[in-house]
Amino acid sequence: MTKFSTIRFRVAAVLMVFTLALSGCFMSPGKFTSELAITGPDSFTFNYEGEIFFLGLSKLAQTGAGNSDSFTASCMDEDTYETRTCTPEEEAMQREAWEADAAERDEQAKNQAQQMAALMGGIDPTDPKAAEELVRLLLRQKGWERVVHKGDGVFDVSYRISGTMSHDFSFPVIEGFPQANPFVQVFLRNGGQMRVNAPGFAAQSPESGGLAAMLGAGAFANLAAMGAAEAAGEAGQDSMPGVPVMDGTFTVRTAIGMRILANNTDEGPTPGANDESLTWRISAYPSGGGRLAWLGSERS
Repeated sequence: MTKFSTIRFRVAAVLMVFTLALSGCFMSPGKFTSELAITGPDSFTFNYEGEIFFLGLSKLAQTGAGNSDSFTASCMDEDTYETRTCTPEEEAMQREAWEADAAERDEQAKNQAQQMAALMGGIDPTDPKAAEELVRLLLRQKGWERVVHKGDGVFDVSYRISGTMSHDFSFPVIEGFPQANPFVQVFLRNGGQMRVNAPGFAAQSPESGGLAAMLGAGAFANLAAMGAAEAAGEAGQDSMPGVPVMDGTFTVRTAIGMRILANNTDEGPTPGANDESLTWRISAYPSGGGRLAWLGSERS
């Protein structure tokens, strides 16, 4: 892969990620373990331990928004596409164009920051204390037991909640945030049945095409993995800067008196002393096992 191709990939990736954020896909899992336990006919416990990536608080989003305060001239050899030193004339022309576009860039950055703030419960992503505000917001909500900002939009969290399964359930649900980016969903059906989906744990390949590939919540992590696969040889990087690679497990457990009606695991249910369980190994790569997790269960 040439250096030009690597740069072109990175530019396209930044634009794709920012577009995904404005489409509602602004959170992604990193390394994690998660479990949903149906503990009785009308009760459940859910936990999520690990990383959550908030795109709006990352350097990648700021790059996508065009928030660059300094000018750097950039020139390439037309034959080899290798970077080269710009001539004084080329640098002067580029600087003049950059300065002429300053007002437009500022307005664009302001508009995009406002759009991102609307997705983040009013938190201004350009505010240096935005991460602290998000930590306070989450810790005010029931279930969020630990929220630590690791840097660049990546948070280490511990979420645990138990309740009555008398209504549909979704995670994460954050005050002021649009409910457009669920990792896990539970839908109740008539006849004592329920279905568990995990759209945020689904690795989707952009080569597969369609809206699912473009708007899947797992696309952030999958994009990072693709960046690693395509650019690591030239750039010496493990993944795209700031984007954690999705890597974890999701387990669903059912209590005595309930049975699994359908699932898409390779091994099927694992019987326990007092329950059955399904486990998906989640990876950013489409060939890595866990994708969309779902099951049906029925009260006896």
